[in-house]
Amino acid sequence: MSEPALASRRLGLGLGLNRRWPRGMTGAIGVGPRSAQEETIVIADPTLAEMGKNLKEVMRMLENSQSGQDMVSILQLVQNLMHGDEDEEPQSTRIQNIGEQGHMALLGHSLGAYISTLDKEKLRKLTTRILSDTTLWLRRIFRYENGCTYFHEEEREGLAKICRLAIHSRYEDFVVDGFDVLYNKKPVIYLSAAARPGLGQYLCNQLGLPLPCLCRVPCNTMFGSQHQMDIAFLEKLIKDDIERGRLPLLLVASAGSSGVGHTDKIGRLKELCEQYNIWLHVEGVNLATLALGYVSSSVLAATKCDSMTLTPGPWLGLPAAPAVTLYKHDDPALTLVAGLTSNKPADKLRALPLWLSLQYLGLDGIVERIKHACQLVEDELSSPVVVFRFFQELPGSDPAFKAVPVSSVATAAVGRERHSCDALNRWLGEQLRQLVPMCGLAVLDLEVDGTCLRFSPLMTAAVLGTQGGDVDQLVTCIQSKLPVLTCTLQLREEFRQEVEGTAGLLYVDDPSWPGIGVVRYEHVSDGNSSLESDPEGEKIHTGLLKKLNELESDLIFKMGPEYKGTKSCIYVGMASDDVDISELVETIAVTAREIEENSRLLENMTEVVRKGIQEAQVQLQKANEERLLEEGVLRQIPVVGSVLNWFSPVQASQKGRSFNLTAGSLESTEYTYVHKVQGTGVTPPPTPSGTQSKQRLPGQKPFKRALRGSDAVSETSSVSHIEDLEKVDQLCSGLEHSSPEAHCPEQISTAPAPTARQTETLQNKAQHPEDDDPQVEGLERLR
Repeated sequence: MSEPALASRRLGLGLGLNRRWPRGMTGAIGVGPRSAQEETIVIADPTLAEMGKNLKEVMRMLENSQSGQDMVSILQLVQNLMHGDEDEEPQSTRIQNIGEQGHMALLGHSLGAYISTLDKEKLRKLTTRILSDTTLWLRRIFRYENGCTYFHEEEREGLAKICRLAIHSRYEDFVVDGFDVLYNKKPVIYLSAAARPGLGQYLCNQLGLPLPCLCRVPCNTMFGSQHQMDIAFLEKLIKDDIERGRLPLLLVASAGSSGVGHTDKIGRLKELCEQYNIWLHVEGVNLATLALGYVSSSVLAATKCDSMTLTPGPWLGLPAAPAVTLYKHDDPALTLVAGLTSNKPADKLRALPLWLSLQYLGLDGIVERIKHACQLVEDELSSPVVVFRFFQELPGSDPAFKAVPVSSVATAAVGRERHSCDALNRWLGEQLRQLVPMCGLAVLDLEVDGTCLRFSPLMTAAVLGTQGGDVDQLVTCIQSKLPVLTCTLQLREEFRQEVEGTAGLLYVDDPSWPGIGVVRYEHVSDGNSSLESDPEGEKIHTGLLKKLNELESDLIFKMGPEYKGTKSCIYVGMASDDVDISELVETIAVTAREIEENSRLLENMTEVVRKGIQEAQVQLQKANEERLLEEGVLRQIPVVGSVLNWFSPVQASQKGRSFNLTAGSLESTEYTYVHKVQGTGVTPPPTPSGTQSKQRLPGQKPFKRALRGSDAVSETSSVSHIEDLEKVDQLCSGLEHSSPEAHCPEQISTAPAPTARQTETLQNKAQHPEDDDPQVEGLERLR
């Protein structure tokens, strides 16, 4: 076996790729020469196919670079991996704005690798100095006295270590007896209902605890913010757990929730934790404001908690900077067992990027960046996070935007209206992120309020370089999108009623579509086709989509997948102006019907042509028999027939058959041979044009309602009216200066008769009045 094949099998052990394939088959992941039969086998799963492609590329690189590659080739490979292959579709990959402080943070990662090569004594002294300096600076900046630090890459890792420390502190025999001591008195970890998703599951996996050890504390329902922890209910839960023989272990509070940035009443929670001997841990984006001169009382109370987790990387714009957990504990042995401290120099070097960046920024630079992010929000003292959504609270009320306040949140809509507004807010979020990417707008789903948009400058401003002008542009874009959202929401019900009242159309209620609505054309054989196979319906809707997009209207039409058992449909997009829904629905219905009729006509034409050919063969055979009887048998003998035809030629007419596609019948070709021209046959009936649109003003796009008053006249039509008025004035002036005799009936009757050419012109004008002189047309409009 060759070395590449052996290496491939070794890699397959870890990837699960060395499975036994059926006899005569092989996977597309194998390396080495393959037969022609094996080359035709392709893995249908795109993930496995991509994995196989990457593995083959790696093995090819190992084969071609056994002696190593130069630095330029390696860097080129990294660049290709970052930006993708040339044959792939280009993707707009936005790279983080890296300033000088960001370069210092990146330098810390590479510098740490160099420092790790020092001898042990120098490395110990250097790492101890870096760790102590960084700990001292962070404690002073964020007002956390007499605390220790733990630097970690994963943001939730610090909380998991703190939970382990709390377990060792409350269960003295845990080191010796292990989880046996937890069986008689199970620990309880309290999490807010507004905590980040998946946090409780992560803690249980890291600590090896069952899910019943978690207790979700609901938020306020009557008073205060609906995103703050209900303290009265929390105290009731603690008392119930104590009565059932459980041990309240740790409480996770929020200083800026992951959703809307609300802060719990940390001061009151601290009193409750001290009363029941519970460890209090605080996390959240609002902890960054501890570095400012003025801090709200609720956030300032976090400095008295047992531990808190900071994320200075996004706050200060430091890429790949570690998170920091500050904690207070006096027993170094327990912190070592819990994993919060380590004797390994590599663990201490995690603080090197922050050590370099904090020195580069200085205290003023750190405060300036956090202050700038908070000032981008008007009410930065309450919470530097703004969460808002588009909604329509009551039927018939005007739609508007609503911010999710810190004090209270009201339910905007329920049921069908709630889902419709959620779809519109998702569309709005996508539009705003494309138009104003510097603001870092995020779309989130809240349990109570639904889909909302969040602007959190503390997490994005330093990274993206957000300025005040970007916020003004964001507000302008929101105001410009409000008419589109309002118009679309108001037209949805009218569109549903029009579709339901139109024969042949089916309204599809898809609340996830942010547009006017979804419609499906029900063709004749729609009920006989299954969901998996409906080629006729797919063909009709594909043609319908093409026809609608060719109209060049302001609406966007798409053909979406099946929705809840409904087959292919036409999705009508957002409406930026007043749309004539009746014209839109009528156009969809008539166009789809025409496509179906034309498709059925083409299908029937095949059978008609086949029957016509058979009939033509029968008639030609009959004509040959008649010709044989007419000419006689002697004329069919080769020599005798030639002599007989020379003495007595036969005047036989040339007969043939032609197939008229329009009439669907056979016709004789005798007329063609006699008159040397092809017969016209039956004139085809005019094709019914159901897509005849209503008369529109110049420049008016399809599906637009005609405006009233002078606004309905375009600039072009206005100019034409002015020209018509000028021509009428000239005509009137000519009549005034003309002689009276020119208007006498006698002179008019004695005028010469019109020529044949003039008579023909007058007849054409009578038959085609639309081709009349524009002066006359302007005069008629003036009258």
